[in-house]
Amino acid sequence: MAETPRKRKPPVLQHRFRGVVMPTGSHPEIRKVKRAGVSPSIHGTKLWKSSALLIDHLQKHPPEHTATVVDVGCGWGLAGIWCAKQFGSEVISVDADPDVFPFLDVAARLNGVATTHLVSKFQQMSRKRFTDQDLLLAADICFWDELVKPVGNMIDRALDAGVKRIMIADPERSTFLEMAEHCVNRHGGELIEWQTRGSFSARGAILIIDNA
Repeated sequence: MAETPRKRKPPVLQHRFRGVVMPTGSHPEIRKVKRAGVSPSIHGTKLWKSSALLIDHLQKHPPEHTATVVDVGCGWGLAGIWCAKQFGSEVISVDADPDVFPFLDVAARLNGVATTHLVSKFQQMSRKRFTDQDLLLAADICFWDELVKPVGNMIDRALDAGVKRIMIADPERSTFLEMAEHCVNRHGGELIEWQTRGSFSARGAILIIDNA
């Protein structure tokens, strides 16, 4: 007797996490962007999990100042989108690859918000760019050896400009840990282990520097 073929599970189109909708690569709107020929070139091809670490920590420990947020190396921009949705923040989404922004726009529309786009590398983020920003967020931005110094220097400029808090999350790559240790030694702050529970699982560490 022939076996009954197993039914394939339908693809997961989106996750819901801490009040934000997180589309997957199978979401119809994301697929539409891909069919249009948009293809990010600097690892902006999917939702990276470290954004969930930031979102989870921000919900449990909301900072005092969240009116203005800059999300650096934003990719699909979920951490900044969450701040726009939950805090009403004015968010600048920054990435070196302009092709990530059509994907970010899908995520923003699904959450009923919008952010301002800025195409820039870490090295191009001047002190002036960080003026009047309350919170700098970043996730999964220190994945190559050659990014350790540019990310560290960017943090120096952000603190000089008066950014009130910096939060950078990562699954604890060696390059991130090297950068974080340097920053803590130079500026203070802390490197904390963090993991999420519930509908979207992620684990890693968050570098947090408060600029008193």
